[in-house]
Amino acid sequence: MKKEKVVFTSGSWDMFHVGHLNVLRRSRELGDRLIVGVSTDELIAEYKGAPPVIPFEERMEIVQNVKGVDLAVRQTILTEIRQLQEHKVDVVTIGDDWKDRYLEGLEWMKEHGEVVYLPYTAGVSTTSIKRKIIENIYSVIAADLRREMEKPEEWKQKQLEGRKLKRN
Repeated sequence: MKKEKVVFTSGSWDMFHVGHLNVLRRSRELGDRLIVGVSTDELIAEYKGAPPVIPFEERMEIVQNVKGVDLAVRQTILTEIRQLQEHKVDVVTIGDDWKDRYLEGLEWMKEHGEVVYLPYTAGVSTTSIKRKIIENIYSVIAADLRREMEKPEEWKQKQLEGRKLKRN
């Protein structure tokens, strides 16, 4: 019987977006089983300098329910050797921005398996989403306030009018 090829990737997975989905999809294509490390809030705050927007438990649930992910695991150390050994990982995937950076687990994996550097999805990142929110915060708040001030009947009427326009 052929040995199952196990792929491991990890990240913060904060404010999940299409770039995250692409990493998971590409990682899955490299093996038979995909294990995904989800960084804890504390780990993210330590290495990124700020806490995540989405709490750890919610990010775990999101990642675990993405098609192609076999197992989501808690990550308290970036690409931890013990975790790679425990899950008998054959391939580690990581963003190509880590190519010239040192991680003990990546160095270990280069000797005991394979490391594949994946390109980032152009034009999308958690940082760019956060910046866009900040740039548009006043219009977002104003729109929220307008919606809250409208009566439910007025909102329902606008929806019905919109449907009539689409049909014509």
